[in-house]
Amino acid sequence: MIVSIEGIDGAGKNTLVTELRKRTGAEVLCFPRYNTSLPARLAARALHGEMGDLTDSIHGMATLFALDRYGARDVLDRFRDSTELIVLDRYVASNAAYSSARAEDLSLCDWVADLEFGELGLPVPDLQVLLDTPVELAASRAESREAADSSRTRDRYESDLGLQERTLAAYHRLADRSWRGPWLIVDPRDTGEAAAAVESRLGAVRPHDHARGS
Repeated sequence: MIVSIEGIDGAGKNTLVTELRKRTGAEVLCFPRYNTSLPARLAARALHGEMGDLTDSIHGMATLFALDRYGARDVLDRFRDSTELIVLDRYVASNAAYSSARAEDLSLCDWVADLEFGELGLPVPDLQVLLDTPVELAASRAESREAADSSRTRDRYESDLGLQERTLAAYHRLADRSWRGPWLIVDPRDTGEAAAAVESRLGAVRPHDHARGS
C-alpha cells in the first residue's frame, strides 16, 4: 500500500510520517530527494535563485519534481497493489497543488497527473492524507527552522505566504474531488490523534481500491 502525507511547507508532514513509521513499521520515502536525486538538486538550486529563470517556469519545475519521483519508481513499484506499507512525505499531489496554485489554474492538476501517473507510470497512491495546518502556523514553523539551522534557508516557495495560502486551497479542492484516489483530512496539531485516524482509515482501504476522481 502507498500512503502519501500531503500539506504545505511547515505543515508537520515529517512529524506525522515519523509517528506512522513508529506505529506501523512502514518504509518511509521523502520527496523531493535532495540528497540523492539530480533533478531534485537542480530544483533546489532553482528555488534558491541559482538557475537563472528556471524557477519562473511552472511546467519546468513540475517536470524536475516529477523526474525525481520517477527515479524512485523501482522502490514505489514494490508497494503497488501490495499489503506492505510505504508512507511518503509528499507525492504527486504536492506537484499538482503547488503547480496549480502558482498558475492559479486547476487544469494543471490534470497535466501533472498525466505526466506522472501516465507518461512516467508512477503508481497511484492508495490513500492521500492532507494535513490541514493553518498557513500562519506553518509559516512560523518554517521561520523557526530557518532561524535554528542556517542550512534550512527558506526557498522561493516557502517564503511566499500567498502561494502557501493558494496551495492549501488547491489541496482542499483535490481532496473534495477525490483526485486520483481516496483522501483523508486530518488536524496535525495532535500527532497521535492524526496518526490514529490514518491507521483507522488504512484498515478500510484495500490496495488499488481507488475511486479515481479527475
